Amino acid sequence: MSDRHPAVPPLTAENEHYWKGGEFGELRLRRCQACGYWEESPTPVCPNCWARRLAPETTSGRGFVYTYTTTYNVSYQGWTRSRAVDVPYTTVVVELDDQPSLRVTTNLVGCEQDEVAVGMRVRVTFEPSGDVWIPLFEPDGGGT
Repeated sequence: MSDRHPAVPPLTAENEHYWKGGEFGELRLRRCQACGYWEESPTPVCPNCWARRLAPETTSGRGFVYTYTTTYNVSYQGWTRSRAVDVPYTTVVVELDDQPSLRVTTNLVGCEQDEVAVGMRVRVTFEPSGDVWIPLFEPDGGGT
């Protein structure tokens, strides 16, 4: 049995950059090589210019909380059956500084639930899980 986090899909050529970038401290998303548009979903073409030249690049890994939700009780989730889930936890949609509307959904760590706010500055951090690195976000005090 793999010790990979249950929410991580199987690694493929199309998603490996995202799940393995954390080993190097990098949040990697695909970017159009024709127009420079960042794309977080695994589409075969750029939604901005329709070019088929998308390649992984390293983002700034910084942004702000666009929206969030906090889970206080987990009675049953299909993907949690194999692992205990610590509650409460906060899931955030982070809008990255690299481009308006470039958003990543993951968990927020390193702060109490009552400290979370829309607009809060955050930065990426990573949690190793088997052969992948889970991108998470934590409060950003403005340092590098």
